Amino acid sequence: MDGRTGRRPLPARSDDERLLFHYNAGAGSWKHALFPPALRLFSARRAPDGDDVHVEGPEAPPRYAFLGVRACDLHAIAVQDRVFMGDRHVDEDYAARRRDAFLVAVNCTKAGGTCFCVSMGTGPRAGGGFDLALTELLDEAGHRFLVEVGSDRGAEVLAELPRRPAGDDDERRATEVVERTAASMGRTLDTDGLKELLYANAEHPRWAAVADRCLTCGNCTLACPTCFCSTVEDVTDLAGAEAQRTRRWDSCFTLDHSYVHGGSVRPSARARYRQWMTHKLASWIDQFGTSGCVGCGRCITWCPVAIDITEEAAAIRASDVRQAGADV
Repeated sequence: MDGRTGRRPLPARSDDERLLFHYNAGAGSWKHALFPPALRLFSARRAPDGDDVHVEGPEAPPRYAFLGVRACDLHAIAVQDRVFMGDRHVDEDYAARRRDAFLVAVNCTKAGGTCFCVSMGTGPRAGGGFDLALTELLDEAGHRFLVEVGSDRGAEVLAELPRRPAGDDDERRATEVVERTAASMGRTLDTDGLKELLYANAEHPRWAAVADRCLTCGNCTLACPTCFCSTVEDVTDLAGAEAQRTRRWDSCFTLDHSYVHGGSVRPSARARYRQWMTHKLASWIDQFGTSGCVGCGRCITWCPVAIDITEEAAAIRASDVRQAGADV
């Protein structure tokens, strides 16, 4: 107790509390800005005389600067770039949002309990796809950022900021921070032959076991920074004077997502979970040339029944139906 003020002194802040970026990725990702959950495709309004129809397209997207993009999310953005812009069918809204986005990456100084970016080769150090990349340092030399330039635009911005050349000791400490983070991952995922493993185990009993827990709520797909399923909704007013078409996020865990005439082709939780995980870790590679998982761990963290994609993959590997004499 301070005798002069009668107040208890505040406890000294730990190094972790003083670091600005000493936290892990939250439920939201940069997907919310580049591929928004709801996008008006067009709206139409009939004139009072009933002859003319006024049509408005989507609103012009804003220009973005993203601060604090982690390595796993840089890879996730690159995955969605491939999905939305990597072929002859380009999503114009995504392309417009992505084209001018300025990305400031931050190398992770702490691994979360559900992180496994090292297994996926996506972190914790940002290897590219950024304009500037920061490594936050806090030691006897002070609180500072080591900055790496990744583009001409990044160099232009850095030129306007107070700075000094980094020394060898700064670079060594930054490397140590990233290596320490890489060595403390909360999860691992063995990706060796994983695509073939999942293809060969489409009827594995583990799918039914996980389906007994799965609520098919779609939280994993909403939190995932690479999932891109969407649906289109048309809405009109009762008078027939106004109409609007909106693109909204969808999920392969809903019955409607796989609905064809007569019903859903994936009526069970078992089929829908198998579709999601097999697409994410296997068929995505055939489709886009890369895994659909970046090891951010969001699907694990935000699953209300604690289903763990790394645990499910390991369980299937442990009792691979291709193994001679395997008891499954």
